Parts: sequence; structure tokens; C-alpha cells
Amino acid sequence: MNNTEYYDRLGVSKSASQDEIKKAYRKLSKKYHPDINKEPGAEDKYKEVQEAYETLSDPQKRSAYDQYGPAGANGGFGGGAGGFGGFDGAGFGGFEDIFSSFFGGGASRNPNAPRQGDDLQYRVNLTFEEAIFGIEKEVSYNREATCRTCTGSGAKPGTSPVTCGRCHGSGIINVDTQTPLGTMRRQMTCDVCHGRGKQIKDPCQTCHGTGHEKQAHTVTVKVPAGVETGQKIRLAGQGEAGFNGGPYGDLYVIIQVQASDKFEREGTTIHYRLDLNFVQAALGDKVHVPTVHGDVDMVIPEGTQTGKIFRLKGKGAPSLRGGAMGDQYVTVNVVTPTNLNDRQKAALKDFAAAGNIHVQPHKKGFFDKVKDAFDEL
Repeated sequence: MNNTEYYDRLGVSKSASQDEIKKAYRKLSKKYHPDINKEPGAEDKYKEVQEAYETLSDPQKRSAYDQYGPAGANGGFGGGAGGFGGFDGAGFGGFEDIFSSFFGGGASRNPNAPRQGDDLQYRVNLTFEEAIFGIEKEVSYNREATCRTCTGSGAKPGTSPVTCGRCHGSGIINVDTQTPLGTMRRQMTCDVCHGRGKQIKDPCQTCHGTGHEKQAHTVTVKVPAGVETGQKIRLAGQGEAGFNGGPYGDLYVIIQVQASDKFEREGTTIHYRLDLNFVQAALGDKVHVPTVHGDVDMVIPEGTQTGKIFRLKGKGAPSLRGGAMGDQYVTVNVVTPTNLNDRQKAALKDFAAAGNIHVQPHKKGFFDKVKDAFDEL
């Protein structure tokens, strides 16, 4: 019997507090919500997280799960070989249920209390430059919104929900089961109002009594300059509708920055590779270097070697925390020429002779030329 699986699903320890469990659930439900995460398997993960939270967020179910595993949380001692199955189709609910038969049941939260709606996630793709300078983006997504017809009550306009006659508004009922040990009492979610504490006699025709309806929603996101992949922007109240008049959840915008074909970024620093021919490197030159802020002129001193790094101050990315702009670093790469013409070869031989440099150029034979021909295919 595995009594840690639900904790593993939420990524918390068995000693986690209710606040830690709730925070873990909200984080994972945002990550795998099927309206936002379209990756294969995300919906199954979302259901697994929901199942784990339903048990671990309820103190009685959590206690039974810790002792007897999933079967205990569902009202039995576990069943199967070596376990205590239920009698007459009903199982024991754990020691809390035995105690409740003597002390009148445990405390439960108010099913009619306002609750905040679920948070959502949305991924925004930015170009390299958009991430550097910031931008405003409109994002559109579907969310559960307060029903416009019944304003969230779930009841047909002109009517109102009424207190549940079975649970008297508590959302739970006591169920007595006759066992060889006597009468055992356990608490269950009301089968009439499904834990809401209220009944809707005449449901709203738009939301069918849920109080929520699917809504296409658009919001403008102000992306600050200097963001990087993986960073989040929180938009309060742009998530899903709350319950019983509770506030909307939040929307978390996840940043994804596309790679640049010219630059590489490391925080506020931008790197650029500059190819030079050996004449420029040997004699020096004045070259145009691209930056995200526009081309700049840069002096290449004579005798520059491959790997030499130049700093362009203030040509990098801004810091999200404010302050000065980062720098761009230019790394030189000296390119050896290929396919020299006769004049170029003659000039290089003169260069070698002037420097008393002795070289023995390799002359390609027949088989070398054949190999080169095949390489070009």
C-alpha cells in the first residue's frame, strides 16, 4: 500500500501544512490546466493533481489516507488481502468516524463561504528584441466567467437558491452503518446539494446551475524591458471566476523568448561574434558592428588575434530592477580564406618571402581532386 503517492503528485512531504498543500495544488493546477496547457498528457496530470488535492485538503480524508491509503480515504479500511473490507457494501471511514459516533462529528468549512477562482497560465512568445525593449501584447484565452444571466447564483432569473433540506445548509450528512462493533457514523458530502449547502430548484438555462459560463477573454499584457525566458507576469483577477461571490483568480503570463540569429544573451550582457579576414586582423580596420540598439563603428587594432574580446559599453540589455544598461561583448574570429586566386597566392608567397617564412604548399594530386569532387556532391 502506497500512502505517499498523493503527496508525491503535489510535490510536498507527508508533514506538509494545509497552506503548503494548497499552494502546491494551485501551482500545479495552473501548470496543467487543459485550457492553457495543450501538451500531451497535461489533462491527465491535471486530473491526478485534482484527485490528490481533494483528499489531502480534507483533514478527515487525509488522516484516513495516511493510515489506510486511497481506499481508506474513500471510506474503507483498504480491502484486499490482509485488510478490513466494508460490511454490507459500506466500509469504515477511519478512527475519526468512530470518534464522531460518540462526540457528534467533526468541524467542516462553510460550503457557502466565498472562494477565489482558479489561477490560469498563458505562454507569450517574444522576439529577442521585444524582450530587450519591452512591449504590450494582447492575449486571448477561454476562462470560466461569472454567468451573465444569473450573475453567478446558478438559479433562473427571478428565483434564488434555497437551503438544502437534507443537510440543512452544512454541505455534509451523517451516515450510520450497522457493523458487528455497533453503529458507526461517518460524514459524507451531501448527495442532494453536492456539498454546496443550497439547492437550485429552477436552474439558470445559460449555466445549468453552475453559476459559471465559458467566456472568450482578452487582456493587454505590459511586458517590461529586459524580461527573459521562464519569467512570469501576474495579472490579478484575470483567472477564473470565484465561487459564492468570491473574487476571480489570477492569470500568470509565462515568457518565452525566441533565439536570435546574431546575438546571445546572458542576463544584461549580449555577446556577438565578429568574423574578420586575416588582412583586417593583421593591418587593423574600422568595422560596423550590429547591436540591438543599431550598428556602431568599432576600431580593430593591427595584430588582432582570434578570441580577442571588445566591450561596447551600454549596448546590452536593461536590468528588470532598473539601473544602467548592460554591455555587449564582441569576440573576434579570424577567418582563413579558401579558394585563393593566382594573384592572392602570389601575394602570400611574397609575404612569406619578405618575412623569411619557409612554407611547402601541398599540391593536390588526382585522387585529392576526385575526393573533392565527391565532397561537393
